[in-house]
Amino acid sequence: MSATTYGWLVLAFPLLGTLSSALGFRRLQGVSPRAPGWIGTGAIFLSFLASLGALIELQGQSPAHRQIVSSLWNYASTAGIDAQMSILVDPLSVFMILVVTGVSTLIHLYSISYMDGDRGYTRYFAYLNFFVFSMLLLVLAGNFVLLIVGWAFVGAASYLLISFWYRRTTATKAGIKAFVINVVGDVGLVLGTYFIFKHTGTLDLLHSFHATAAGAFGHGAENGDLVAGCLALLVGAFAKSAQIPLHTWLPDAMEGPTPVSSLIHAATMVTAGVYLIARMHPLFELATSAQDVGAIVGAATLLIAGTIGLAQTDIKRVIAYSTMSQIGYMIMGVSVGAYAAGMFHLMTHAFFKALLFMGAGSIIGAMAGEQSLDRMGGFRKAMPFTYGCFIIGGLALSGIPPFSGFFSKDEILLVTAERGGWHWALYVAGYIGAFLTAVYTFRMIFRAFHGEPVAEAREMIESHPPHLPHAELPRNPANGEEEDTDVGFPGDGHAIAERALPMRAAMAVLAVGAAGSGLLQIPKVDFVVDDFLKPSFGGSSLYATHTRNGLLVLGLGLGTVLGLLGIALAHRIWVVGGRDLKASSAIRARTRPLYELFVNKWYFDELIEMLLIRPAAAAGAFARDTFERLFVEETLIGGTTGIVRAGSAAVRAAQSGFVRYYAALLVLGVAGVGFYFLLQS
Repeated sequence: MSATTYGWLVLAFPLLGTLSSALGFRRLQGVSPRAPGWIGTGAIFLSFLASLGALIELQGQSPAHRQIVSSLWNYASTAGIDAQMSILVDPLSVFMILVVTGVSTLIHLYSISYMDGDRGYTRYFAYLNFFVFSMLLLVLAGNFVLLIVGWAFVGAASYLLISFWYRRTTATKAGIKAFVINVVGDVGLVLGTYFIFKHTGTLDLLHSFHATAAGAFGHGAENGDLVAGCLALLVGAFAKSAQIPLHTWLPDAMEGPTPVSSLIHAATMVTAGVYLIARMHPLFELATSAQDVGAIVGAATLLIAGTIGLAQTDIKRVIAYSTMSQIGYMIMGVSVGAYAAGMFHLMTHAFFKALLFMGAGSIIGAMAGEQSLDRMGGFRKAMPFTYGCFIIGGLALSGIPPFSGFFSKDEILLVTAERGGWHWALYVAGYIGAFLTAVYTFRMIFRAFHGEPVAEAREMIESHPPHLPHAELPRNPANGEEEDTDVGFPGDGHAIAERALPMRAAMAVLAVGAAGSGLLQIPKVDFVVDDFLKPSFGGSSLYATHTRNGLLVLGLGLGTVLGLLGIALAHRIWVVGGRDLKASSAIRARTRPLYELFVNKWYFDELIEMLLIRPAAAAGAFARDTFERLFVEETLIGGTTGIVRAGSAAVRAAQSGFVRYYAALLVLGVAGVGFYFLLQS
């Protein structure tokens, strides 16, 4: 089979998984309660195998012929629009589908046990398959129309999964918030497409890039429409990838089941913005001011998210802010031309971030749904497998050699420094972020796994056979509200990796990836990823694959030292300082203004509320109470109905039934007509 045939199969399998779960759920549940889970997992695994087939077939082509477009039919053909149902199979899209399907398969496998007993089990896997299908459609799209469709589908799927437990008010609010902010990004993507189509006259991606290179936007100085189009594309990227100021949906998205958090943060959705900028590099390289905006926003995001992560106590939200920070590295990387480094970090990040979320899900299961670090402690002996996976994921996230994050993150910073000039500020910001990452990551690990065991950990350690604690009354971990375990709420079962083989198997594979995937490419020493992606970036003036720089040793060494210092500081404060947190309390007291800023997430939610939501609500109230009631209802609608009512009353009055009235009316009419003709003569 050809590479494009495999590409269509990559899309077909998760779509079939969605339909089989959605339409055949009764028959599947009759076979086995877990059948929808295994069917959904198998569909994504088959998609992964098809991705491998696309990789093998693509590598069999010469580098100059590794960008292949396949079209099934014309999607829209009118008024100069040339959109087709087409996919683009090239090294960049194959790289993405391998990451998406590979990690998603493991998340599905993990979910089989994690969601066992939930009343929405079948619905969950239908949504999960649809989410993966939407992301694959996005990255394989061969034209802007299909890209927009995949982009919108991802937003819709995220809404369904974030608000999966729909009887939780916090979950439904979080789903709506994510959906609305992502619609803002959708508008940006559509507007960017308009500016590009206006000049290139085509919606096909490759044709647009060729037209741009041929001068569709002119030559010399930056074209205003091109810059506007690229800035609009950045709005889409920032919303989907949770970059400031369109990031506030991401921590609230933790209201969904933990595997959903893992899928959003590791393999789908938030990586879409990184892919978009990398895919649109021929446009961004001619709109350097838009490139600079992307790099600056990425650097600011990685720093701001890092500071917020220091103050959060919800274990899932700490990991969420680390995702926001790491995506900031990737956005910065692809915006300065470090395309291969940014995509490499996307891959390694998928391994260790999925692993961390799965570890968090395991410990949340041991805590009977509790997510606060203030309630955790001493799980190292009770859950040794989860602890080991957390350590591997934490070391990779902190950039400690030889774990994967060390190789990929530092390469982004190395290429950023090579750009010179003001990019050195981004280089410095990246290493400050690396230090913060190590601190908040091991703060989370030390507080959850070290210290005196909490009651739940002691129960697991001391009971024979070991007993998994369950809450007497289920509660919402976000606000403490009492809950049921019926449909629309989390089920009454809790699973941990130590006891559930599917969870343990998925985490073990991810742990190997988090530990060793960075060895795929050592910065400036070997160039496996660079060479593989080169056909997709061959026309770039910034894509220099085989450069070597004296900053290599300095950068890798500096990253290692900062990571170790961050871990040491976290150990000093949260382990040596003791369970009573005297050291952290003292630091918090001395830096009260900064702590308030960080714990309140830099007040972004409050600013958006004040600047956007309240004015919009006030305008809506004014329109409803004044414009709609007085003008529309009373003037337009009421005035029109009044005129009709008066006319009908006059007609009714004339229909009296008396012949003499009709005769008089006839005489008056004839006299009127006669008088008219007299005047005309």
